[in-house]
Amino acid sequence: MFMAGLFSDGTGACRLLDAGAGIGSLSVAFLERWRSGGFHFPHVHVDAFELDHSLIQHLSNTLDKYDHRGDFTTTIYAEDFIHAATDSLSGSLFSKRIEGYTHAILNPPYKKINSDSAHRLALRLAGIETVNLYSAFVALSLALTRPGGQLVTIIPRSFCNGPYYRPFREFILQRAAIRHIHLFDSRSKAFKDDQVLQENIIIRLDRCDQRGPVTISTSTDDTFTDITTHEYPFEQIVFPDDLESFIHVPTSPEISAFEHSTAFAYTLADLGISVSTGPVVDFRLKTHLREMPEPGTVPLLYPGHFSNGGANWPIEGMKKPNAILRNPETEKWLYPVGFYCVIRRFSSKEEKRRVVASVVEPGIFGDAPMLGFENHLNLLHADKHGLPEALARGLAVYLNSTAVDANFRRFSGHTQVNATDLRLMKFPSRETLIKFGEWAAKQNTLTQSMIDAKLETVTA
Repeated sequence: MFMAGLFSDGTGACRLLDAGAGIGSLSVAFLERWRSGGFHFPHVHVDAFELDHSLIQHLSNTLDKYDHRGDFTTTIYAEDFIHAATDSLSGSLFSKRIEGYTHAILNPPYKKINSDSAHRLALRLAGIETVNLYSAFVALSLALTRPGGQLVTIIPRSFCNGPYYRPFREFILQRAAIRHIHLFDSRSKAFKDDQVLQENIIIRLDRCDQRGPVTISTSTDDTFTDITTHEYPFEQIVFPDDLESFIHVPTSPEISAFEHSTAFAYTLADLGISVSTGPVVDFRLKTHLREMPEPGTVPLLYPGHFSNGGANWPIEGMKKPNAILRNPETEKWLYPVGFYCVIRRFSSKEEKRRVVASVVEPGIFGDAPMLGFENHLNLLHADKHGLPEALARGLAVYLNSTAVDANFRRFSGHTQVNATDLRLMKFPSRETLIKFGEWAAKQNTLTQSMIDAKLETVTA
């Protein structure tokens, strides 16, 4: 019912699209609101697409219950929505023309689309470039929605950032205005695929070019018993100068320190800092890995080697190897010993922080000349060499601040931090980072409150 409640009322005839209808739960929620007086449409027609033939009879029985006043009709399409929609949009001579919709409500399937699949080719012919069924369903539904129409969908938040979904973000932002985003504080089971690890959001899009305030609501889960709501200017959701068109989802009306401060104006590239994903993929180099260091090996670092901002190596009894042989087959994956800043790529669903950075200090590795960094780490370096000590420490201080973690969550619903995300993040100047590092080196311990207080001195 929450999703149906996001639509505004209307008085004209309604044509509702339910793509991937299943047993019709979303259509029912919409129709129940209509029958109870929440909508004032004189007539409602539902087009329901469902490919699973075992659900068709149930879907038909569900929708037929509303056909008793002469003001409701429905058509069930037991066919592939992507092919039906793309054929109609591309003007295929052999396809049935789909009439435009005033409303669309959907819980799309979640599955990657192979680059050489029939779905990918069909979407491309319709002018849609995307990598997942959920974004394909939303793009097609939006394309089939009439000007002034509304679309409400529940989808993974993964489309909000990252290069793979940039064409999809541009597609929807060119055709629609974001009116409402609902965020779940915990990863609910409201999705068809319980294996989905991204956060889910519910979003309402209006088929128009009049961008206005965006309502952001949050609840703990899909019971919607503790909803909080705030309104934000569109410019705080999609930054005007962001070429990637990231969609930010603030959860507090407080202004982020990053929005109006000129202190955070630099990318890693601006600072002369490179970022890479750890190059050692252990299962591909399995024969070269060693449980503990031995002659001919160099240290191999996993996320488990890092805690409290630093590295602990070697770790006896660790489930992962501590070393890798240095030889012609592994040499290209190794880095010279030095100071580095590493960031874990993955966090568990329950962890409070997404961005967790640590400093690699060369002194703990004895006389080892090289280091291996495993693929579950991101690595900040200077053209495959170590960084100045103060800079490495300053980067870790900055990245471990509460403000950076909160800002990262505004545009990322993943349980991971990708190298691309780090390249697009804004940092203070190199001079400021070095000062952070020099300060950090003088502290016996670094607490979260100390780190956050230090960051505030930049914006004070």
